[in-house]
Amino acid sequence: MKQFSKRIRELVEGFVLFTSVIKWFILASIVGIIVGASTTFFLVVLEKSISLVTSFKYYYFFLPLSIFLSSLIVYYLAPDAVGHGTERVIRAIHKRAGKIKISVVPVKFIATIITVATGGSAGKEGPCAQIGGGLASTLADLLRFGETDRKKLVICGISAGFSTVFGTPVAGALFGIEVLFIGNLFYDALLPSFVSGIVSFHVAQMLGVSYFYHPLHFAPVFTGSFIIEVVAAGIFLGLTSFVFIEIMEFFNDISKYLKFWSPLKGLIGGLALTVLTLIFTDQYLGLGLDTITNALNGEHVGWCAFVIKMFFTAITLNFGGSGGIVTPIFFIGAAAGALFADLMGLDRATFSAIGLVGVLAGAANTPVSATIMAIELFGAQIAPYTALVCVISYLITGHRSVYPTQIVARSKSPSVSIETGKEVEAISYVSIQPRSKTLYSFFLSIIDLTRKTLKKLYEYYLTKRKPR
Repeated sequence: MKQFSKRIRELVEGFVLFTSVIKWFILASIVGIIVGASTTFFLVVLEKSISLVTSFKYYYFFLPLSIFLSSLIVYYLAPDAVGHGTERVIRAIHKRAGKIKISVVPVKFIATIITVATGGSAGKEGPCAQIGGGLASTLADLLRFGETDRKKLVICGISAGFSTVFGTPVAGALFGIEVLFIGNLFYDALLPSFVSGIVSFHVAQMLGVSYFYHPLHFAPVFTGSFIIEVVAAGIFLGLTSFVFIEIMEFFNDISKYLKFWSPLKGLIGGLALTVLTLIFTDQYLGLGLDTITNALNGEHVGWCAFVIKMFFTAITLNFGGSGGIVTPIFFIGAAAGALFADLMGLDRATFSAIGLVGVLAGAANTPVSATIMAIELFGAQIAPYTALVCVISYLITGHRSVYPTQIVARSKSPSVSIETGKEVEAISYVSIQPRSKTLYSFFLSIIDLTRKTLKKLYEYYLTKRKPR
């Protein structure tokens, strides 16, 4: 009788899972089609807008006005569209069960076109993620979904938007379920994320979107010295991610300190970008795709290019500009990788590609999707190196992120005690808990032993000096 009951339960379980697969395949496909088509429209309009505006020699003089207008539109029509889009979608998933107002979609569309076309240093994946998430949330409203299903559908929107923008369906699907937490994948949305990412990618291709793929032609060299150089690159790129996050937070603090009308901050930010462009060049404006391409082709891009791009991006996104942050991360990573290659006498193209995904892994805490992205963009031969670099960069960055509402699911090290289950921006307690057999504990013991020895020597010296 027990065996019969067990068989019945197994059959029921199989039927439930089968219907769940069918349900989410259909829903995710619908989201993929909607997001793929809407994102394609956005990309086409953005490309034509950039071509039109940049035909003027001094187009960057429009920046104060354009970022002012971008901030003004967002401030009055859809405050939830402020900043870089992916962060706002993450915030909506964690704090509002994925509820995103439909007004965010057109506002984010227009504000991003205005910002990026005139030279604001921002990306295109954030708006696509927010547009995709907003459309998915509206679909969930129409279907009267509960909180759990709404979240999964909005995550489909993130994955579909990311896949459509970069032409990396597998990495896009994984990004949607990895970016929500530090140290955990949201497996509940694994199937729909893959379906929506793949469908949206193919829809965009059918509608004429072409993608940048750059297979690297090099022979893998598994030597001890090269592995050490790759590890060093991971550390360098992790520190680059660390610095970028700190610069973003610094300018965010400055923006919050200025207690006046938000659109006026946009005017100030636009003026600052114009001045910086006159000091440097217009290389650091907009998407920066030419610089990324040059670095991946092994060309020289300037030793401090990645640092300058950090400041351009931080000012744009914290002072009223609208757009994403991943494309600037690609610029920063490729330029940093090129610098590392020059310093170490290595192949510039290879380490630019490694840097591109390495900084993404560290800054966004997404080592898995960054590694897969490298394979989709540059070929499978680079996989062992990018995997190593991405994990090291992810660890070096620590418990910080360009997405402050990411939830820390687990500590990155047993020696670091941190509040889990909270957003990065809400964490107030981090401490070091050295274990008895760690290198850190060994150094602490050496320091303690040295201190005690010096104390005893000093006491002995004092006793010798006492008069008899």
